[in-house]
Amino acid sequence: MAVRLHTNLGLVPEGERLDSSPDTVVVQEPTIGATARSKGNLYAIATARGANQRARDATRLLLETIQREYYYDESAGIAICLEKAVRTANRRLVHRRDLHLPAGQRIGAVVAVIRERELYVATVGDADAYLARQARLLTLPEADRGPGLPTPGDLRVDVWRGELLVGDILLLASGELAERLGTEELRQAITTLRPAPAAQHLHHRLVAEGADGSDAVLVVEASEVPATRVEHRLVPVHPAEPLAGAPERSPIPLADSVAGGVTAVRGTAQRAGDVGASALVAMIDRGLDLLPRRGPGHQRVRSATDRRAGERRLAVTVLGVLALLLAVGVGYWGLSGGFRGKTAEIQQANTGEQALAAARTQLAQVFGGGGDLVKADPQQALTTLRGAWGQLDAAQRAGVADGTVQYYRDQVKAGLDQLYKTVRTSAATLVTMKKLDPAADLSGLVLGPDGAAYAIDRAAHTVVRFDLAKKTAAVIVREGDGPGNGVGDPWMLAVGGPDVVIIDRNGGVWRWRPADRNGHGTLGMVVMNRSVTWGTDLTDVETFVQNADAGLYNLYVVDPSSRQILRYAPAADGSGFPSNPTGYLATAQDVSGYEQLFIDGDIYALAADTVTRFVNGRPDTSFSLEVPPDNQDLRPGHHYQLLTATATRGQGTLYVYDATWSRVIAFDKATGAYLGQYIAADGTPPFRDVRGMFLLDPGGGKTSSIVWVTKDRLMVTPLEAAPNGASPSPSPSPSPTATRRPVKPTLRPSAHP
Repeated sequence: MAVRLHTNLGLVPEGERLDSSPDTVVVQEPTIGATARSKGNLYAIATARGANQRARDATRLLLETIQREYYYDESAGIAICLEKAVRTANRRLVHRRDLHLPAGQRIGAVVAVIRERELYVATVGDADAYLARQARLLTLPEADRGPGLPTPGDLRVDVWRGELLVGDILLLASGELAERLGTEELRQAITTLRPAPAAQHLHHRLVAEGADGSDAVLVVEASEVPATRVEHRLVPVHPAEPLAGAPERSPIPLADSVAGGVTAVRGTAQRAGDVGASALVAMIDRGLDLLPRRGPGHQRVRSATDRRAGERRLAVTVLGVLALLLAVGVGYWGLSGGFRGKTAEIQQANTGEQALAAARTQLAQVFGGGGDLVKADPQQALTTLRGAWGQLDAAQRAGVADGTVQYYRDQVKAGLDQLYKTVRTSAATLVTMKKLDPAADLSGLVLGPDGAAYAIDRAAHTVVRFDLAKKTAAVIVREGDGPGNGVGDPWMLAVGGPDVVIIDRNGGVWRWRPADRNGHGTLGMVVMNRSVTWGTDLTDVETFVQNADAGLYNLYVVDPSSRQILRYAPAADGSGFPSNPTGYLATAQDVSGYEQLFIDGDIYALAADTVTRFVNGRPDTSFSLEVPPDNQDLRPGHHYQLLTATATRGQGTLYVYDATWSRVIAFDKATGAYLGQYIAADGTPPFRDVRGMFLLDPGGGKTSSIVWVTKDRLMVTPLEAAPNGASPSPSPSPSPTATRRPVKPTLRPSAHP
């Protein structure tokens, strides 16, 4: 019976390891037979003393490189390939500037390869490998391991090679584990416990000793698996019936002979009948040939007059048949209601005229007689105008011409807009990107601490500053600027105290601090606590000033992966956010739908169709956005995408951008009540393709403005009616003017607007 080795693993799950541990553990057991036979299984740990993000990234990069290079290299044996893989990983660490470790910190690594009964071990730096055989503990290898990685120049790697026996136990651990617990406790744990409990026990003892950082441990046990062979004995097969295969015969005596004779007689009779039938048919044919025949008749010649008379009779017959078919078809159509179609069309035209007349009457009630019911009795005017709107819908469905219906609809719309407090505004272009970047793709607009506007140009991977007074644009930050590897692709913007906060695609946090109002400033990296790793699903980043004099502010991050709005508190010196983040929400929940936050002490979270207000981390049930009143007639439905508001906590106005109808709607910040809406006047740029916006409130009773950005330009819209009477006003007369006369109702169907 052949015996082959099988490995049992023991390691600590990632969720139970120390949060501050920078160590990485890798286990690779190929499932492809050819790879397993040629390269074997790979077990490795990388460890570093001292907890920091760079050390964690460096250990992960080290083992990923060793694993990839070892299995890719087929040029030599296991020992040489393992040595080359470690050297390649060392070179990558040396050349990665973003992974340079603090002075004195080094990475230790131990890599083991098991192929059938062969064991290879390579150890570098502060990492240990032990082999337990027959209750004895051996250190592998015993040669000098060097100070650790990264090491400039040519790295020396010693690979130990030996035989692995059934029952051997291999322990890979960080140097801190043996230093704190001692080799005797390591030996007792791995020789008296199974691999998984042994790894758990050693880790718990390490934590109990007060370790805070390196905690990697991996236990591998070699056990035997018998490979057996089962042989099946061949059993002969005997027929179940002793007469199987013999000719079938009847059990009745002479039955087979009688049946054969009957069959022969029947065949002879059938052949005789066929011969008699053929002879009878031949006799009849000869008799018919002897009968007398009449000769061919003479051809009759018809005159032209006879032919024309026959053709006329045929034509009259065909016309008669067609007339009869036509009469039958008309009769059937009439009996099935065909004559009622004309009556239905007439009734439809009368219905359209009646609906149009009712709409004219209701318009006269609101604007006729020299009065204005909109100002005198707004509630009655609203009811009457909504009724007129419904009558015009009925008239259009009845086939009244579009021009006629639209004439009266414009008057109803003007009256309803007055009641709905709709203001027709006019926008102006402040800055275009034609000269700076013709292919610009702007987004993420914020108002900076220096009174300028800042936005991200996603096409050029830059941050652009807009001088609102000079109406100019300039690039202040490009991808790659700043210390170290520089800022990554700009992703999100926020403003906190004296800083413009920039979040790049790599998760880095940077701040631009203006030095003057001419666009000069400094760029620096913000120190962040990385206990919570941000994913690529962040939806918004905002700030809230805690100490205006010191320039300190909290940082809020909408992180769907954590189901929280993470809140980072600033350091006392303003250098960054070193503390662990806290969840602002009292209860974790799905925040993936929150597209934007506005913070004034409370948090307003914008979703696709509503805004939720949070007070002290809990939803304010007394606050909800009122549905705009024109949802029933003029502008059904909405899709909210952006919001801005006045800064006073719980007071003022909340402005929400509705992309469905290209408008900005004003709500009360305290209750969510509808206050009015702003729509571009005819002939002026509409609120369309809005990528970001903020409120520009000059104070002192002056008119506020909405500053907004499109794909390639910065716009401003004063929150007041456009000049020259751009706001709609209904005509006091409910009749069309001479320049736009209503046409006579037609039977042509028209689409509902």
